Amino acid sequence: MEQKTIHNVFSLYDSSDFVQKLIVNFKNNPHYKVNIKGFLGSGLSILTGHLYDRVARPTILIFDDKEEAAYVLNDLETLFDKEQILFFPSSYKRPYEVEEVNNANVVIRTEVLNALSHSKRPKIIVTYAEALSEKVVTKKALTTNTLKVKVGNDLGIDFLTEVLSSYNFHRVDFVSEPGEFSIRGGIVDVFSFSNEHPYRISLFGDEVETIRTFDIENQLSIATTKEITIIPNLESKSIDEKRESFLEYISKDSLIIAKNISVLAKQITKNFEQAESAYSELKGEIRQAEPNRLFLNENAFLQQISTFGVIECSMKSYFETVEEIESPFKPQPTFNKQFELLIDDLNEHKTNGYKNALICSNENQIKRFEEIFEDIGKEVAYIPVLGSIYQGFIDEEIKLTCYTDHQIFGRYHKFNLRNSFSKKEAITLKEINSLQIGDFVTHIDYGIGKFAGLVRLNNNGVTQESIKLIYQNNDILYVNIHSLHKIAKFRGKDGQEPKISKLGSPAWKNLKNKTKAKVKEIAFDLIKLYAKRRARKGFAYSPDTYLQNELEASFIYEDTPDQYKATQEVKSDMESERPMDRLVCGDVGFGKTEVAIRAAMKAAVDGKQVAVLVPTTILAFQHFKTFSERLKDLPVKVAYLNRFVTGVKKKSVLDGLKSGQVDIVIGTHQLVNPKIEYNDLGLLIVDEEHKFGVGVKDKLKTLRENIDTLTLTATPIPRTLQFSLMAARDLSVIKTPPPNRQPVDTQLVGFNEEIFRDAIMYEMQRGGQVYIIHNRVQSLKDIAGMVQRLVPDARVAIGHGQMDGKQLEAVLLDFIDGRYDVFVSTTIIESGLDVPNANTILINDAQNFGLADLHQMRGRVGRSNRKAFCYLVAPPISVLTDEARKRLQAIEQFSDLGSGFNIAMKDLEIRGAGNLLGAEQTGFMMDIGFETYQKILNEAIEELKETDFKDLFEDQKSGNEKSYISDVQIDSDLQIMFPDEYIESSEERLLLYKELADIETEMELQTFKNNLIDRFGKLPEEAENLLESIQLKWVSKKLGFERLVMKKGVLLAYFINKPQSEFYQSDEFRLILNYVQNNPKNISFKEKSPKKGEEYPTLLLRFEHVKTVHEALQNLENLLIR
Repeated sequence: MEQKTIHNVFSLYDSSDFVQKLIVNFKNNPHYKVNIKGFLGSGLSILTGHLYDRVARPTILIFDDKEEAAYVLNDLETLFDKEQILFFPSSYKRPYEVEEVNNANVVIRTEVLNALSHSKRPKIIVTYAEALSEKVVTKKALTTNTLKVKVGNDLGIDFLTEVLSSYNFHRVDFVSEPGEFSIRGGIVDVFSFSNEHPYRISLFGDEVETIRTFDIENQLSIATTKEITIIPNLESKSIDEKRESFLEYISKDSLIIAKNISVLAKQITKNFEQAESAYSELKGEIRQAEPNRLFLNENAFLQQISTFGVIECSMKSYFETVEEIESPFKPQPTFNKQFELLIDDLNEHKTNGYKNALICSNENQIKRFEEIFEDIGKEVAYIPVLGSIYQGFIDEEIKLTCYTDHQIFGRYHKFNLRNSFSKKEAITLKEINSLQIGDFVTHIDYGIGKFAGLVRLNNNGVTQESIKLIYQNNDILYVNIHSLHKIAKFRGKDGQEPKISKLGSPAWKNLKNKTKAKVKEIAFDLIKLYAKRRARKGFAYSPDTYLQNELEASFIYEDTPDQYKATQEVKSDMESERPMDRLVCGDVGFGKTEVAIRAAMKAAVDGKQVAVLVPTTILAFQHFKTFSERLKDLPVKVAYLNRFVTGVKKKSVLDGLKSGQVDIVIGTHQLVNPKIEYNDLGLLIVDEEHKFGVGVKDKLKTLRENIDTLTLTATPIPRTLQFSLMAARDLSVIKTPPPNRQPVDTQLVGFNEEIFRDAIMYEMQRGGQVYIIHNRVQSLKDIAGMVQRLVPDARVAIGHGQMDGKQLEAVLLDFIDGRYDVFVSTTIIESGLDVPNANTILINDAQNFGLADLHQMRGRVGRSNRKAFCYLVAPPISVLTDEARKRLQAIEQFSDLGSGFNIAMKDLEIRGAGNLLGAEQTGFMMDIGFETYQKILNEAIEELKETDFKDLFEDQKSGNEKSYISDVQIDSDLQIMFPDEYIESSEERLLLYKELADIETEMELQTFKNNLIDRFGKLPEEAENLLESIQLKWVSKKLGFERLVMKKGVLLAYFINKPQSEFYQSDEFRLILNYVQNNPKNISFKEKSPKKGEEYPTLLLRFEHVKTVHEALQNLENLLIR
């Protein structure tokens, strides 16, 4: 079927009388006013586009709120060149609160003002009442405070520094938010308020050589440009600065399109009153401009808007003299995923002479419609259109139906607003990886010490950089930067301090050996089970059917790539003859349950039964509701068993399992009871397996051997462990959040009864429920009493971990069933509770929780397609500790699922590893640190692959290069480092050394080099040496050298000190022998007597006349020439 684009639909309106009439009227009379009555939907965006194209005037669209504005903005961006469309947001959350100013939005506002002043083409600007309420600087003030910079200009660093300082820009090491600049040699980085990305200006002498934009996250260049404008923060200019409204700033020939002017006026009044109230509460010592200087009032707004040409879209216009016309658009009908109805509707429209367009956001959706229509087996008259609009419509004038895929499937359609930058995330992730003086670190050979910074040591007159570590009794260990990979920041459990090791004591070595022996046992058991299952034969399921497609098409969210991949992996496992044993790991709300439902459906279609095993009664009930809801229109019977299901009901379920009438059963540990008889159990789904007791786990082992098993976990598994575990079980990781999930609106607030009352009443008015988290059992009743007093109609329940299990369960079930409006509890809701109707959470004393806990608690809301709210109730920012402030601001800013996720995950990864490998292992992780534990686990698994399970992994080894040694030590009297004058910040140097230590390929090394040049300029010789020393290590590993010594123009390369090593029978060793025989002048074999503790003498090569790292590298590479 021929596919069209959204632009084909747009062009159909060239023949619309409705659109043409408006174009003619606005061309003839720039101040023409018209009110369009009736539904418009995304028809408004199409109309705007045509008017903008033909009338060629600046077009300003004003909406009641940000959400509606964002949807229309996205529609217009789909239809047009994005450069012509600008969004004008509000710059704060609450007026007069300095901490609440959103710098990202200040940048976007300044961009718009700058574009309106300097752009040659008119623009389309989308805004909303709150943004319009804020006044802006005048055009004159903008011009006065603008510095233009062009390639080829003579500027000089001193001049630039002077101007930037006069603009109140702050000098920093690395630019990360607007209003900052940094200087490194001839490179000036500056973050202007006029662009979403900062600029990197490279000077040659005083001349501007290049200008690039760069990314604050990785500090790398994005694109080059010839000319830029640098503008300071005009929103924070002097109190007496003259300001005007946005409507005064725009040109007088602008065309205004507004939803409902009377409603906008009320909104502007509300904003003005809020500003007055905030102003009246300001402390006397802080001088601020009065509200009428900073904010627009209703009278001024109505007076100003009357001077423009206006299209109003409401049932009754604000203007008295206005032309009224009816909209030709009608809303898209609701089909509730009933595809037969959709087919009939499309065919009927076709018969009546309509063109039918189905607008799909991606190719997969187009394919999905084709499959569904094909399975139903009816002819359907429609054209698939690739694109995305907010609201479908029927246009009765030009006879067009435009239906959107997300409305047909009943999905939430998410808007996307670009956020100019996210400083906190960039910095926080860096902070996690960076070492601060005093941090605990683990050295794989010497144990746990304290980091004491980077130090410069003088080695025979040559300066070298090392890391200083302090051990017991203040013993000091200097670690060369070449051995940085042996050091890791110590990560134990939630801030517990580790025991510092003693240098020279065997304790650390013994602990490592003990850990390795234990780890090896566990790994052995895991791999053995895996090998056993691989050898067995199971049931091979048939390919997908129409029922499977229908189930997947009815999913309210769009699959993420990870979710799609996990689903495909599970299905492919089921279709193979080997029994499946797959672990699906993904954060709360990332769609693991959906993967399980699809697997269950696949099994049921082939006549197999499915048991879904969960750790708690609550979870069993929730899964039962979710599975039943998703499978309600399909021929599948779902039942559940827990200790509340008794008597007749229980007997009916057990009989159904025995006879095969029950397809899917969901329950707690009872399901593995040998007394339960299944007719034909084919698939076992286990949720959060680590929460079950040993007895249940043992029963699971025997049950698992022949049937397909799918395990789900919400605790993340660190990436390094994922690779190790791939040897022991199949793993699917879902790490991207659903694209159409609404971000949770997160606000940091002080304790205030009004906030509690408003939040609860708002949620109840829309039929929703509320969580209140208060982590002190003794005062839970006081909070519940306060809620009852503030909102007398609310039905309030209390829950905490000290309650009787049955009583707590009953309360939770009643809350899930909607019998309570407000649930006041301790953190027992942190994981596992899924109440799609609860969409507001208030977390009291939020400063006392860790990031991971806050992230998981917030994950309880926003689980449907309704907007969710999270209030972090805490004392004022000024009295919090630095750490608590950073945590709360991070969680407030990362309102999208998955964004701050990385940070919270660091905490949870340790739990995840412990859950997978057993509680005893958590103890080892605490003793030796998480990173070191992972290294030991990886070593153990590699050893097992080489020995006990050599045959099982034979196919993985083919083609892999053999490595005879794991590490190479380099000693040298050459300068191998980043000099101070090249990279001033020692913290940044350390981060770069760590990054360099992790590089494994030539391509990664080249990228690293390019990035250094991009950020800091041409590499000095010492830095070139450092990068080449990495290549030196790689070549040495291939050649079997454990140690290189480069001193006084001589290179000594020490071979492996194990005569029985396979290396001495390898091709590489033969090549070395040949080369030495043919080049006796410059190279010779030597033998060194064994040192104390060594069994054998050491064989080494001596190379003469090697003065640089580059020459050393060339000498070693020559040995490999065949």
